[in-house]
Amino acid sequence: MTAISRGATPVTPVGPIAFGLSHEARNLHWLLAGLVEEVPGVRSVAVVSSDGLLLLSSDPDRPAYPGTGRPEGPRGSTGDLATIVAGLGSLTTGAACLMDGGAVKQTMVAMDEGSLFVMTISDGSLLGVHTLPDCDMSAVAYHMALFVGRAGHVLTPALRRELRQSVEAVE
Repeated sequence: MTAISRGATPVTPVGPIAFGLSHEARNLHWLLAGLVEEVPGVRSVAVVSSDGLLLLSSDPDRPAYPGTGRPEGPRGSTGDLATIVAGLGSLTTGAACLMDGGAVKQTMVAMDEGSLFVMTISDGSLLGVHTLPDCDMSAVAYHMALFVGRAGHVLTPALRRELRQSVEAVE
């Protein structure tokens, strides 16, 4: 039993990504949907691999999580969010290296019309969350930390490959 599945009943995603996914992949989709649904002010969420590829998203244009009512993400595309998260992750990692700061754990960018949070997952993948300006930042950070703690234990190379293939199948 994985850390994700203890005491939780996964919700099977709807749409093309639901077919053929492993139990772990469905659980990660369920965790992502939970983050989007439970935290007011979340616009969009993306999980990006260490090499910058989109693994999971809350893209409102995809039928994966109906009924969330979340506004569109940057330019209406989670792909754009994934690109931004990967770039920001690379920039902050380089800055930390130059400053002898150690590993980057979390980055937050506050803007007039929203915020962007990026948190490192144990395997080098990144979790990015784009929010409305009036979101509760502590609630966002708390739910991101829960996701990272649960996802980091199961995000193996095989699971990353499976998630990437499921994203490519929908694109």
